[in-house]
Amino acid sequence: MAGAGKRQRLALRIAAIPMGLLALSCLYPIFFAVNNALKTRHDYLLDRFGLAMQPTFDNFAQAWTRSHLDQYFLNSVIATVGAVILLTVVSSFAGFALASLRFPYRRFLFVVILSSLMIPVQVVLVPYMRTMVGLHLINTHIGLILSYTAFFLPFSVYMMTAFYSGLPRELIEAARIDGASLLQVWWHVMVPLGMPALITLGILNTLNCWNDVLIALLTMQKNRTLMVGISALKGQYSDQIPLFTAGIVIAAAPIVILYIIFQRRIVSGIAVGAVKG
Repeated sequence: MAGAGKRQRLALRIAAIPMGLLALSCLYPIFFAVNNALKTRHDYLLDRFGLAMQPTFDNFAQAWTRSHLDQYFLNSVIATVGAVILLTVVSSFAGFALASLRFPYRRFLFVVILSSLMIPVQVVLVPYMRTMVGLHLINTHIGLILSYTAFFLPFSVYMMTAFYSGLPRELIEAARIDGASLLQVWWHVMVPLGMPALITLGILNTLNCWNDVLIALLTMQKNRTLMVGISALKGQYSDQIPLFTAGIVIAAAPIVILYIIFQRRIVSGIAVGAVKG
């Protein structure tokens, strides 16, 4: 038994070597971007891969003010927060209805929602733009929030339906016997029990909305979001790589911090939803 335990520990240590190298390979791009963002243009041209011997934060200040990243950042925050709230509420309602209620064409409606996951975004861009122009939603925060909600809703509904399907139906029946309405059942029973999945869904939708470029580029043609502004920054300051990488670091920092804080909840929430579905 002792020999088997030693061999197992040795195998784990050996397996940890390539995993550690893989982790370092994933961390290096972050280090490379931060390191170059701390360099001056002259230092970058002299040594692109060396350490920033005289680090400076001027690139961050210039990217934030001179390139209007402060306004782009605010636009991204408004669109992301609004879309995530709307997605969470609507998907929770829809998941509760599809998983726990019995009404005609329920399964057919769920299949239609699932089938929409297989439609690439590029296929619907023409009718999408015609609809947005017709409703006068171009260059508006409401338009971008509704667009994110429409594009990311199918997956959100699927995830919440899968989670709610694993909850005991007796809980709903007991609440109904006690005189609770459907809205009260959703608020007092389904929302508290589904909180792990809702938090995970909110984090995933935050990542999707924050990192989006295509939908924001089409919808917010004047009031750019942060990722669209970063893309324009590359063309505007193509010869100032440190300034460009500073913009990338500013854009990535909130998402990296969010992921570090909630990484365990993201993995556990996806696993719970998958098992219960």
